[in-house]
Amino acid sequence: MSIQKELELLIKDEVLVEIEDYIDELFEIIAAKKEDADTREELTQMQEMKKDFEDMLVDLVHGDIDDEECHEIIAEIKEMREEN
Repeated sequence: MSIQKELELLIKDEVLVEIEDYIDELFEIIAAKKEDADTREELTQMQEMKKDFEDMLVDLVHGDIDDEECHEIIAEIKEMREEN
């Protein structure tokens, strides 16, 4: 499997799923009227992050991300997930 395909699957099958789940949790907090300013800010940031990853998938499909960049992105994703 190419590194581009590996990154694509990581984003589709794991990263976006986790982001969408978290966005759903934030919406539930807001719907229950238990949010604060930080919750709304977090929601905005997560929606922007989701859009960034969706844009990245488009770039992958068009072959705009080379092997080296894929390795860097995968490393960043792993680091980000370990922090959480």
